[in-house]
Amino acid sequence: MNPILDILVTGAGPAGIAAAVTAAECGLRAGVVDDNPASGGQIWRSGAHLPAGARRWKARFDAAAVVRFQGWRVIDCPEPGVVRAQRNDAEVASDPAAEDRIDLHYRQLILATGARERFLPFPGWTLPNVMGAGGLDAMVRGGLPIAGKRVVVAGTGPLLLAVATHLAARGAEIVAICEQASLAQMAPLMFQVLRRPGKLWQGASFRWITRKSRCLTRCWPVAAQGDQRLRSVTLQRDRKQWTVDCDYLACGFHLVPSTELAALLGCRLENGFVATDELMQTSAPGIWCAGEPSGIGGVELSLLEGQIAALAAAGKTGAARRLAAQRRGALPFVRALESACRLNPQLRDLARDETIVCRCEDVPLKALRDRTGWRDARLHTRCGMGPCQGRICGGAAEFLFGWHAGSIRPPLFPALVSCFSGPDAALDPATHREAP
Repeated sequence: MNPILDILVTGAGPAGIAAAVTAAECGLRAGVVDDNPASGGQIWRSGAHLPAGARRWKARFDAAAVVRFQGWRVIDCPEPGVVRAQRNDAEVASDPAAEDRIDLHYRQLILATGARERFLPFPGWTLPNVMGAGGLDAMVRGGLPIAGKRVVVAGTGPLLLAVATHLAARGAEIVAICEQASLAQMAPLMFQVLRRPGKLWQGASFRWITRKSRCLTRCWPVAAQGDQRLRSVTLQRDRKQWTVDCDYLACGFHLVPSTELAALLGCRLENGFVATDELMQTSAPGIWCAGEPSGIGGVELSLLEGQIAALAAAGKTGAARRLAAQRRGALPFVRALESACRLNPQLRDLARDETIVCRCEDVPLKALRDRTGWRDARLHTRCGMGPCQGRICGGAAEFLFGWHAGSIRPPLFPALVSCFSGPDAALDPATHREAP
């Protein structure tokens, strides 16, 4: 039996780090489980070139008495107060003698599961070197050579400019930065940025670094061309289309919150996000939520929410309420960001009948047109039933058809059979292999 943690945090991004550090500094036995081998999440993945604030938080996290389960992915909640995690495949492969499953017992749970990019299908989007904006950024941070490569960055949201800036700093030639929203649509967000000197300075520095690149609004990719890899991208702005040569297309249409674990635990969702009160408590007793699953708001808000959730879970309600007042002041920015990233309805017309929507199961758009919802699509086409479990095609289907995922069932990710075959078998991965 594992020792019971006072507070378990799922996710080691900014919100999870803030929650775990705050809980540990309150004198509680805190633990964090995350599927990456290093803390920081997608935004603080690399220790190099991090802003000073990020370095301070990571230093506090490294110094805190937090039990860390890095490289473990939560796949199930077998009973109240327990989550089951599986070691990542890469970790199992590198150490066949390692345990492949662990059950983590907790008294309070803080969900900080983050978000993922939204992808929209268009002709050629499955070509090699057509990637998510954040995905390409992560690969470059991991060592992918980008110097001298021609890159188009497209989609919507502040991530585009941040990614373009990082790639340009690594020597990439940013051919164009294409934002699907109009200037009028982004005006409320710009007003909120003007009221926040830190964000204004950050945005100005990003634009200075990418000053040689075309930055276009009301613009998006309509097709990608190539043979064994991407060669060019056709862009559209208003009624004009043109093609540019490039080596990479970094394309992401804002973010989709990762709410599957919250749904499995019975937390109420509202408009696609985990519903919380002002102290970040969900509708499920003993469960809090912080960061992107409760609303896309950026790093500063995630850090604030992580602290609020941990303080509230620790019973320090007064301190939590003081930070909650600061959070209320940040909510207008969140609403402005949501409005600025609202997708243009014309993007629904990008995919053709033969365009693949579900990449895992090779399901084209024409196979989905007459389906009535997720369940119908799964039964007739297997859309969303591949290894990603609808995490890629799900956001696209929601935008294209208005479909919403139904009930969530374990495992949340593809899992080893040994993870469900009893405690003795779970400790012997050499005799239990992954199911086909």
